[in-house]
Amino acid sequence: MPGKQKSVAQTILLDILTYGISGCIFAVAIRTFTAPNKIAPGGVTGLATVINYLFQLPIGAVSFLINIPIFIWAFFEIGYKLVTKTIAAALITSIAIDWLGGLLPTYCGDPMLAAIFGGLLEGVSLAIVFMRGATTGGTDMVARVLKRRFRNLSTGKLMMCVDVIVVLFSAVVYRRIESVLYAIIYLFVSTNVIDAILYGADSGNGKVLWIVTQYPTQVAQRILKEVDRGVTAMHSKGMYSGREGEVLMCAVSRSEVYQVMDLVKDEDKAAFMIVGDAGEIRGEGFRRSVQSDKTLPELLQKHKN
Repeated sequence: MPGKQKSVAQTILLDILTYGISGCIFAVAIRTFTAPNKIAPGGVTGLATVINYLFQLPIGAVSFLINIPIFIWAFFEIGYKLVTKTIAAALITSIAIDWLGGLLPTYCGDPMLAAIFGGLLEGVSLAIVFMRGATTGGTDMVARVLKRRFRNLSTGKLMMCVDVIVVLFSAVVYRRIESVLYAIIYLFVSTNVIDAILYGADSGNGKVLWIVTQYPTQVAQRILKEVDRGVTAMHSKGMYSGREGEVLMCAVSRSEVYQVMDLVKDEDKAAFMIVGDAGEIRGEGFRRSVQSDKTLPELLQKHKN
């Protein structure tokens, strides 16, 4: 028991340290590059940036306040584990944005450079948070919850819808179309940086996880509930040990890999996992299947727990 408590304490401290580093990087992206150049690249932080422009309210505090009802909503829809980590990451990021606001220099040169470097820094920041199995709330959390209501839409499309609304709103407030164009560049850069850091330059369309565990039912149920991804169980037999069991297969998006890996380790520290590239994924939650592909999800559904 003492060893387990020590391990939990180390994990919490590492999480806090990671969120702190991520928050500082994110603060530079917002306070140095995007906010001074009237770029609001979607999401809760983008909305907070617009509110800051209108009423001079602190970006970090407003961002966290907007996230509170989202956290409450997600708590009942998703569960407390992911939401708790996300609350911690969002709180530390919000504090960093406001605390470093008066210390960081502002770049008011070429807006194109501001969009590129702001997106680069945000991508690095979010990739670090994703590696710890959390998010910073906002668009990602809203999309994750809405997907439970609109299962025919992918998480990426739902995130894009929320971001587009915020970006268009910023164009009205700033009264210039350039804000929209620079925001698009920012989002493009940040998304590709996240992919490059987490999975290398060849990120494909997603990842496939193969999980060998002694507790397949518990692991599968947590993936279904907490990550909202389907799981396929296949009969297996270890040729060395002779032990029969089940191998779980799960297709996930880029931001969900570390979340799945964390919950698997939480259930079974001895679990064996393989993460592979998926050049293309078709079906619910990903790219819509064409007519000829309809039999594949039906076959996989028979094995789903």
